[in-house]
Amino acid sequence: MDKTKQAVLSPVPRHVAIIMDGNNRWAKKRLLPGIAGHKAGVDAVRAVIEVCAEAKVEVLTLFAFSSENWQRPAEEVGALMELFFTALRRETRRLNENSISLRIIGDRSRFHPELQAAMREAETRTAGNDRFVLQIAANYGGQWDIAQAAQRLAREVQGGHLRPEDITPELLQTCLATGDLPLPDLCIRTGGEHRISNFLLWQLAYSELYFSDLFWPDFKHEAMRTALADFASRQRRFGKTSEQIEAGARA
Repeated sequence: MDKTKQAVLSPVPRHVAIIMDGNNRWAKKRLLPGIAGHKAGVDAVRAVIEVCAEAKVEVLTLFAFSSENWQRPAEEVGALMELFFTALRRETRRLNENSISLRIIGDRSRFHPELQAAMREAETRTAGNDRFVLQIAANYGGQWDIAQAAQRLAREVQGGHLRPEDITPELLQTCLATGDLPLPDLCIRTGGEHRISNFLLWQLAYSELYFSDLFWPDFKHEAMRTALADFASRQRRFGKTSEQIEAGARA
């Protein structure tokens, strides 16, 4: 690859976002209960974290539980909550050993108080870590995120601290759940579906999208490295032409 072409490519994404899809179908294919797929998916989470850490990704956001997932059978939701609670307790030590900071975004009000406490404890215990940020989206929806940002700004206007004309896209973005972090450069979805399912709607405006037919439990080290390599081969233009990007790289 020549130096000019290299200059206009983005070799490593600062922020990777992943929709972890296909756990239930992975389990069904093996004649197992759905929760078995979610448990197997924990190994894929570990693998992806390891690859992102190696590649020096700054932020990894995983879509663990959407605001629509409450509509699933009560038995499955209950099992997912128990798995989430257990994983928080078990994985926090591993995150600390690898200097990874944990953050959880979403509306926590529907979670059991004990689970909410476990979330706060895990975040507090890993807060000083600086290798990279692992962000878990739980009871999260992109529409909810934009709405809560708008409500926050509306309260500022109501209190006389802000004028309506002061509200810009940049200001609203700072009020999103991810407002202090870089926007996702790459969004990966496993499981063969080609949609973003109300995930980081604002934040994904200029993200590169990568879809894998692998079910999430099968998306391990090599699959993640392949996704990063695909990202590195793309030219990101942000509305400009290829010629403009290349001219800027040569300047």
